[in-house]
Amino acid sequence: MLFDWGMLLPQTLETFVVGQHAELMQRCQRLSAGHAFATAERFVYLWGTAGAGKTHLLKAMAGALPEATGARYLPADASPPDFLYDPAIHLYLLDDCDKLAPDAQIAAFNLFNDCREHGACLVTTGPQPPIGLVVREDLRTRLGWGLIYQVHGLSDAEKIDALTRTAQARGFSLAPDVLPYLITHFHRDMRSLTAMLDALDKYSLETKRPITLPLLRNLLQLDSET
Repeated sequence: MLFDWGMLLPQTLETFVVGQHAELMQRCQRLSAGHAFATAERFVYLWGTAGAGKTHLLKAMAGALPEATGARYLPADASPPDFLYDPAIHLYLLDDCDKLAPDAQIAAFNLFNDCREHGACLVTTGPQPPIGLVVREDLRTRLGWGLIYQVHGLSDAEKIDALTRTAQARGFSLAPDVLPYLITHFHRDMRSLTAMLDALDKYSLETKRPITLPLLRNLLQLDSET
């Protein structure tokens, strides 16, 4: 790859394209602000296809409330000791529950119980609703304890609209055929698409050429050759 997409676009709540997820965004903002909730609201499960934005939301909440002040992001390959309850942690963010190893599933089950006992919050993710996950039955039950949200990917029209507004906010213009081509010839998640938009702006300035379809094709070709 020619560009480091992760460095170009930080995963924050501000960079998440809300779309039809206004209620979910409000929930994430309140969780990352450390608000207290009733027991049923302290457990949230997010499900959706790859690239819909689940990991983005978890990492955004972890960044908004870093571990030093009460949040811990747990990828599926985290070691079991990372799942141990810590009184200093207010919010646990467990990603890709369907990929948890057997020992991690046991650790996650115990974390659910500890969070419930001590009043902490736990947000988890997976590719489908809890009932369809191939995990331990007791963990599957815990995953369905609280609120469940489906995270929908944006439509092509919504992606084009969001990217157009991003370009306008950053003060550069695009030829009308650039974005329709980009979303059908590049990674389709918004993180990658927005990063490519930043790369296009930079490449346009370096080459002193406007952002047109030929410039985009040239950049995609350079990217594929690295």
